[in-house]
Amino acid sequence: MPETIDHAANAQVKDSMLTTDEIPLRIDAERARLRAASDLVNIQQHFKRPVERPFTAAERGKVTILIGGMTWKHDNMFRAVFEGCGYKCETLPVPDVPAFQAGKEFGNNGQCNPTYFTVGCLVQYLQELEKRGIPRHEIVDNFVFFTAGSCGPCRFGMYEAEYRFALENAGFSGFRVLLFQQDDGIKAASGEAGLRFTVDFGMGMLNAMNIGDTLNDIVYQIRPFEVKRGETDRAFEEAGNTLTRVLRERPPFEIMERAPYWAKGYLKSHDKFTRFWNSWGKVYENLYGKPYLDALEACRARIDEVEVDRTKVKPVVKITGEFWASITEGDGNFNMFRFLEREGAQVLVEPVATWVAYLLCQAKARTTNNKQVREHHERLPWYAYKRRIQRELGYEGKILGFTVGEVLWAHFYHRVGEKLGGLAHKLVDQRELARLAEPFYHRFARGGEGHLEVGKNVYYTVHHKCHMVLALKPFGCMPSSQSDGVQSAVINKFKDMIFLPIETSGEGEVNAHSRVQMALGEAKAKAKGEFETAVQSTGKSLDDIRAFVADHRELRRPFYHVPHRKGIAGTGAQFVLHINDLMNSRAGKWKRSTVRVADPKVA
Repeated sequence: MPETIDHAANAQVKDSMLTTDEIPLRIDAERARLRAASDLVNIQQHFKRPVERPFTAAERGKVTILIGGMTWKHDNMFRAVFEGCGYKCETLPVPDVPAFQAGKEFGNNGQCNPTYFTVGCLVQYLQELEKRGIPRHEIVDNFVFFTAGSCGPCRFGMYEAEYRFALENAGFSGFRVLLFQQDDGIKAASGEAGLRFTVDFGMGMLNAMNIGDTLNDIVYQIRPFEVKRGETDRAFEEAGNTLTRVLRERPPFEIMERAPYWAKGYLKSHDKFTRFWNSWGKVYENLYGKPYLDALEACRARIDEVEVDRTKVKPVVKITGEFWASITEGDGNFNMFRFLEREGAQVLVEPVATWVAYLLCQAKARTTNNKQVREHHERLPWYAYKRRIQRELGYEGKILGFTVGEVLWAHFYHRVGEKLGGLAHKLVDQRELARLAEPFYHRFARGGEGHLEVGKNVYYTVHHKCHMVLALKPFGCMPSSQSDGVQSAVINKFKDMIFLPIETSGEGEVNAHSRVQMALGEAKAKAKGEFETAVQSTGKSLDDIRAFVADHRELRRPFYHVPHRKGIAGTGAQFVLHINDLMNSRAGKWKRSTVRVADPKVA
């Protein structure tokens, strides 16, 4: 009897010993049994990104790249860079309400309105091409769309899939969407052989971004104070045409063409050496080349012809909120910027460069945080000094890389601002924004602009940079809704803060403008009181101050530098106090050194 029991036990153990090949088969069989028992036999497979027909190098001469979604300044500059690098490129029009309706018609339900506006605008453009007589198959073959993409806890991560879904529903199945992944940062390799990220393309895009940001900033600083209506827009259109022409037509740097005759033989025989210095030559030419600097100087001179009157009382309204809603200039945000200017406000826009600076700063902070976490969980023995040094050098190398990136990014952005008159605002220190937001919003909370909306609201209030903060965001935007909830605590702490969140969509423009008007009334009262206090403190009448300005043409130039006074937000109040100082110095004989003019020789 004991022997029988032993044989049975051995047989059971032998049956339980499965080979490596049998284990997956048993798992699949058990999974199939459980699905059948749960009536899940016909369950759908998980979504996978469709394999798209590539945009190849052979198609560059016939395929047109479509871009759009930002301000006209940015889009025109980007188009010029594409064309300058040999691509065919067109800009999409500013999305309007019909585009929003087209996006809702062909897209999924429950998307945020930037999706509907941008998707609908693309569909509308392709439909217009079809109306002109271009067959659909030619549109699909000869046009591609280049846009941004990302991932994370936001519907922005679904933009790429939404574009393809809406295009298929509109009858343009197979239309190609090239994605510029935000998560890749400045590397941003698309992987498409037809779109090559060369040195000229990368540096051209850097210049285009900085120029677009700077022009967008200073146009909203000058236009509210222009003496002749429409003069600012005309000047900026001409300046923009000058810059796009340079970005498009400037010849690329080639070391073999620039090198002296005696050096060409050596360069031909040393390919790596030649390619290295050719790349650096391209970088230098794009950033410091004479055609580029001369174009910036010509634009500065043209804009400086606009006459301004800074004695006007204008409440300063800082724009924050969701990225797309806070930069678009059309129906996507109820034409809010033009509406604010018609209501007598000065708009303070946010440059795209702030978002890039935020990404760099966050990556650097996460690296530091990851270092602390890893050191806590992977405690090395005291004798593993080599591994400790290697790990420390690895972290310090990453930190140094991000630090250099932050410094260079800020330097080249501010440099364009200085060359275009020195009127553009400086980038706000990201560490200060994170510090100000920390009591209310953790810097590592992901989604949308993260802690930036809260940090900007506090920064521009405590430093008296504006009279009112207006946060624009799409209807139902999850990250911005989180920020709005936190802003309640912020407003309770800063009692003099005027903060208004506005949700934008394809409808409700009248209601949104009405809400802005009510908040703007408070901002106007604050700006007026600030201006009157400034005038009274001078002991002079406003007519005397205006007469002094009328006698000095330099004071009516848009690029005249007015020093910032601590505790004062309004441009008019700042200007009045500055004029009082000039009138009091040497009986009104003020020094021309107070005029800040960009030196074209300064790089």
